[in-house]
Amino acid sequence: MASAINPFRLLSEFIVFLLGALLIVLAFSGRVGLPTRPAALIALGAFFVYWGVRAGIKPEPGLRPYESRTRAISLALVGFSILAMLMVPLRLAPLMLGVAGVILVFRGLLGAVFSLRRG
Repeated sequence: MASAINPFRLLSEFIVFLLGALLIVLAFSGRVGLPTRPAALIALGAFFVYWGVRAGIKPEPGLRPYESRTRAISLALVGFSILAMLMVPLRLAPLMLGVAGVILVFRGLLGAVFSLRRG
């Protein structure tokens, strides 16, 4: 039996989409720089990687396997992209931020499609 469309899940994926779009806009604006103390950036990247690994190991109940894998992989990739901002030359930092934004945009679109296919 088909389940009803969950509007909160759809809204959540729309917010992820908008966050990714914001990161892309920030990356293209050229107004992004690395902090002088990158501890917060390292913590943020590590948190996203941890969150992605945790989502892959312990999927959310009620999600299909491909939905939980999409969430896990996208979170881990965003975390690695944030961590890579510290390792690449400074001129490539906006590119890595744009990559994180593109990943979030695709995750938001895929999540919305998955959410709509349930209904």
